[in-house]
Amino acid sequence: MTQTPDPFASARLALERGDYGQVLAMLDPLVAAYPPATVDGAQLQLLMATALMGQGNSGRAMVCCRQVKRCADPGLRAQARDLLEILEAPALERPREWSLTLPELGEAEPLAGRLQAMARRRRPPNPSPPPAPPVGPTRAPIGFAALVLSLLLLGLLLGGCVHIRTELHFGAPGRLQLVEQLRAADGRPPLPWQRQFAASLRRLGMRPQGQAAAGQRLESAMQPAADTLALLRSSVEEAGRLAGLQLPPPSLRWRERNFLVGVRQELGLELDLRGADPVPGLELSLDLEPLRPRAIRQASPQPVQPLGPSRQFTLRWALQLGALNQLQLACWRWSPLGLGAVAIALGLLLVLVLAGLRQRLGFGWPQLPA
Repeated sequence: MTQTPDPFASARLALERGDYGQVLAMLDPLVAAYPPATVDGAQLQLLMATALMGQGNSGRAMVCCRQVKRCADPGLRAQARDLLEILEAPALERPREWSLTLPELGEAEPLAGRLQAMARRRRPPNPSPPPAPPVGPTRAPIGFAALVLSLLLLGLLLGGCVHIRTELHFGAPGRLQLVEQLRAADGRPPLPWQRQFAASLRRLGMRPQGQAAAGQRLESAMQPAADTLALLRSSVEEAGRLAGLQLPPPSLRWRERNFLVGVRQELGLELDLRGADPVPGLELSLDLEPLRPRAIRQASPQPVQPLGPSRQFTLRWALQLGALNQLQLACWRWSPLGLGAVAIALGLLLVLVLAGLRQRLGFGWPQLPA
């Protein structure tokens, strides 16, 4: 049976040699390809945490250990928990009686000067510098500031400071269109996560319709509702995979009944984001158009808001991380052809009633003039 090669074999050998800088140089480019929720991604985070501990960077090492908590492998989670307990252990103070304090002596300075002069006389000319250690100079942990900076970078990687707006356009009966808008806040350039998500949407069949320095707009075709909802489900799952989150698949229910004069449409959406921690700067929303506010039957935990007089038939529903988001709506899509047929039938019925009333009054049936 062929054994799967270890993608981190070179990094493990460098870690055994104590070359922590080379370990980080080899593993940093692989972070985006191996999400922490997978087994390989968790092993990558543990290797990086060990190398960072060797360099004295405890703040980043703790962030890597916390990422492994998303992995489904209990063994890897236990390793991360053990490393995290070591990193978070408080530093013990050395008892005063363990140290020897020498009294200040007036002769200490002259003695030190004489020792330095003797050392200079005995030092050989042009001494060769000692070889540098393989791990570089040991640096003290930067502490809480490094932890805050690492969490900020992690938030940017997972989509922080990004506005993701999903639009659902209702077209002819039985047809829907999906639009995804990705925009970085404050006019910033697209983030790596944003570019990867846009590439995934293009692979799913969505076409870019506009691109600026800060965002992208991708649209699907106006297609049958089942195909559009399947595309929406795939986009949500792809976003969770790129962010390293194990989210339950979204629940989408669509029902449509034709009554000749119009179509009764019902949509139910349930998106479980309780496994995603809130990220500062990340905004998720779903726009529905054309739709009136009275079509909403349920929206939680955030209400649905109209966008104002200029877009009175567009409703926006803000999604909340760390909560179960539920939406239910029901509306009518009237058919002009069906309404016209009913109006003609009612007009003919009225003409027959008036003609019968005229005959009963003794005027007979209407006749053409002679």
